[in-house]
Amino acid sequence: MPEPTLVLLVAVIIAALVFDYINGFHDTANAIATCVSTRALTVRTAIFMAATLNFAGAMVSTRVAKTIGKGIVDANEITQMVVLAGVMGAIVWNLITWYYGLPSSSSHAIIGGLVGSVVAHAGVAALQWEGLKKIIMVLLISPIIGALFGFIFMVALMWTFRNKAPYGLNKGFRKLQILSAAVMAFSHGTADAQKSMGVITMALVSYGTLATFEVPTWVKIACAVAMAFGTAAGGWRIIKTVGHDFVKLQPVHGFCVETASAGVILGASALGLPTSTTHVITSAILGVGLSKRMSAVNWTVAYRIVCAWIITIPASAGVGFVSYIVLSPFLGR
Repeated sequence: MPEPTLVLLVAVIIAALVFDYINGFHDTANAIATCVSTRALTVRTAIFMAATLNFAGAMVSTRVAKTIGKGIVDANEITQMVVLAGVMGAIVWNLITWYYGLPSSSSHAIIGGLVGSVVAHAGVAALQWEGLKKIIMVLLISPIIGALFGFIFMVALMWTFRNKAPYGLNKGFRKLQILSAAVMAFSHGTADAQKSMGVITMALVSYGTLATFEVPTWVKIACAVAMAFGTAAGGWRIIKTVGHDFVKLQPVHGFCVETASAGVILGASALGLPTSTTHVITSAILGVGLSKRMSAVNWTVAYRIVCAWIITIPASAGVGFVSYIVLSPFLGR
């Protein structure tokens, strides 16, 4: 019989990879919704491209993983059960928002889940407030930057090509949009797969397999593969919300959205800051929509998206808290 802590470690690794898989199809829309909605790529081709580049992006760096693994809660209070319950909180919330077609943040979900589970285990004193404040500030500010970049980039392009016929302009930007979507898919991999890398490495340190917080190569590969497979599974519900229902987009708009978003996400990932790809790209779509006119934005959909953003951290924290309370009597603390 394997010892209970080893069983818990295996459960944590499996749960983290499941979260990565769900993150893949939940956040597929981040990279490809705009190029699908403008018909620059078919759904099948776009998903294959996103899956491949998500894998490549996930292998590039581990700076975000270290922020997630070391900046949220007191390392002395990390146990296998805390990590497992936290990941369960994120998984449940991602599935709920995917079912309703809401582009919520997987980054917020994993942070909320871990916060809820560690509070259930050791109380609020176990939270690293400085690290949490920095992470949450980045997650709040990055959508504003995304909307601003999207607006400015769109206005600049429209002024530059003001004498071009719309048909010819969009025909040229349909090809450029494929390139911008590819960069966006790569940037998504650099940001989102690393959350699970951080969680698994956190669990390995807690178990004693690792002496210091350094992400092993096999963890990088496993998380990258899980996200790539999840991306390949698609996520049409959220693609429809982001690419069709929110703002009607032409190829030139999609190019602006993806380029602005990728710039924000890659910049944050280089600094080890965990942005929400969902928040950044939906905000960039909002900025592009506003550059056309206020009525170009479906404000009913915008309201639903913002509501999902606001409640994600408390909701996933609540599920993480309950998961710890329910599971710990059977699996240990």
